[in-house]
Amino acid sequence: MDLRVALIQTSLYWENPTANLAMLEEKIAALEQPADLIVLPEMFTTGFTMKPETVAEPMNLTTFKWMRQMASQTGAVVTGSYVVKENGNYFNRLLWMQPDGEFDAYDKRHLFRMGKEHEHYAAGERRIIKEIKGWRVCPLICYDLRFPVWARNRQMEYDLLVYVANWPAVRRQVWNTLLQARAIENLSYAIGVNRVGEDGNGLYHAGDSAVIDFKGELLNRRSANEIIIEQTLDYEALRAFRERFPAHLDADEFEIK
Repeated sequence: MDLRVALIQTSLYWENPTANLAMLEEKIAALEQPADLIVLPEMFTTGFTMKPETVAEPMNLTTFKWMRQMASQTGAVVTGSYVVKENGNYFNRLLWMQPDGEFDAYDKRHLFRMGKEHEHYAAGERRIIKEIKGWRVCPLICYDLRFPVWARNRQMEYDLLVYVANWPAVRRQVWNTLLQARAIENLSYAIGVNRVGEDGNGLYHAGDSAVIDFKGELLNRRSANEIIIEQTLDYEALRAFRERFPAHLDADEFEIK
């Protein structure tokens, strides 16, 4: 029941999907051990661009096929977000691609107003919970991290919370603090995968990709460099902690509208 995860923390070529896919393919091939789940940053083909009309792809095209190929070759679920055009709208869409070719998608719910993301992209309306090796995983995107209601783990719906991001270094303390908070309050492991380097808007990203356990403890060393973090998550430890400390039984009921 243990889950092997690989976090790809990398710089990105600005608005250059071809270069990014080639670079990421090399990094995935360099994994030291087989992974069950490979996590890429937010908008991993372009960086956090507000020019979707120049880089967007329809579903089932280049990046979709690349992710299907990577999942098939590695035997791992591959996930991350990229820019998709569908029904006349642009989405910051996370694709969850399984080794057997089955897939699901999550469109970013909370669009980053301060970067005018809401002026260029349509917001998602549903959360997804995916299963892998008996683990239930809830994947979300960057700015979603600031909104605990959307991530709330009611009735222990998931065991692992995953955030993919392009989170600037100027707010790195917020990133680090909220990742730990989301893990603690949801009695869940939490993963955050952030990019590094400077983007086309002149914003610097410090990485700080992290694997955090259900008690809020950091399981890896944070880094501002390009790095691949490989970590094994212990399901039995999670189950035992939830039994000893079932705080979720006292949680408040609410409805998201």
